[in-house]
Amino acid sequence: MDLRVFTEPQQGASYDTLLTVAKATEDLGFDAFFRSDHYLAMGSGDGLPGPTDAWITLAGLARETRRIRLGTLMTAATFRLPGVLALQVAQVDQMSGGRVELGLGAGWFEEEHRAYGIPFPKDRFARLEEQLEVVTGLWAAKTGQTFSFEGGHYRLTDCPALPKPAQAKVPVLIGGLGTRRTPALAARFADEFNMPFASIGDSEQQFGRVRAAAERVGRRADELVYSNALVVCVGRNDAEVARRAAAIGREVAELRENGLAGSPAEVVDKIGRYAAVGSSRIYLQLLDLYDLDHLELISAQVRSQLG
Repeated sequence: MDLRVFTEPQQGASYDTLLTVAKATEDLGFDAFFRSDHYLAMGSGDGLPGPTDAWITLAGLARETRRIRLGTLMTAATFRLPGVLALQVAQVDQMSGGRVELGLGAGWFEEEHRAYGIPFPKDRFARLEEQLEVVTGLWAAKTGQTFSFEGGHYRLTDCPALPKPAQAKVPVLIGGLGTRRTPALAARFADEFNMPFASIGDSEQQFGRVRAAAERVGRRADELVYSNALVVCVGRNDAEVARRAAAIGREVAELRENGLAGSPAEVVDKIGRYAAVGSSRIYLQLLDLYDLDHLELISAQVRSQLG
């Protein structure tokens, strides 16, 4: 079971804070550091000192880390034109020595689009599909060949399809709860399918849909990695769990029900139940970025038991 650290910087984090967490992620043996792609805080928080851009952040971290994978859950297709996004991700992949992964979603948070003057079209899923075609097509085009695309939303003519990523293939992550279009899109484009904040039962059902969709398009179902993203709140005792839950404005009972919360033994057991339905990677949503002791505890008493 891979354990990855997943952050939500729009809730309030500077680049220096993210760098500290990323370095701790690397030093403590976790597999990867991922971040959301949002520009506006959610809920009652003030979001200070303000948002950071996902791909600018990852470019910086690419030069200041050595081992961990780096990526997004999920980059919003509404934020960047696909040709520009392919260029940006390829460049960051080069800067990291081939450690980047791209999670790409349709974009859903209308309020942040209004706040920053970003169009929020109704046909976002169709745009996402075309973005995936363009981004993966640009990376797959052979050096020296141009790439053209004529879609309903995007048109590229004789693009040089440069630069190329350092990796032969940048892993693409697709996720979501949709029962029809999402599995079909994952089957066509994804290297990994992620279930965000879902129960064990719902994860099992959605993994099954994705596996079936992959087989329908001629892929082996086990070509894809199946993963979950879950909020994490671990403590050595009940008091520590309660303190950490309070720090992120959540109730312990709710976190136990919907996330990974409780003692290390409880969390290891629940991760095992996700593994039993096909998940081989967990993104630990770490909401208090200043509690590095939390990461140390998870590494020492959860990660170490999972191999």
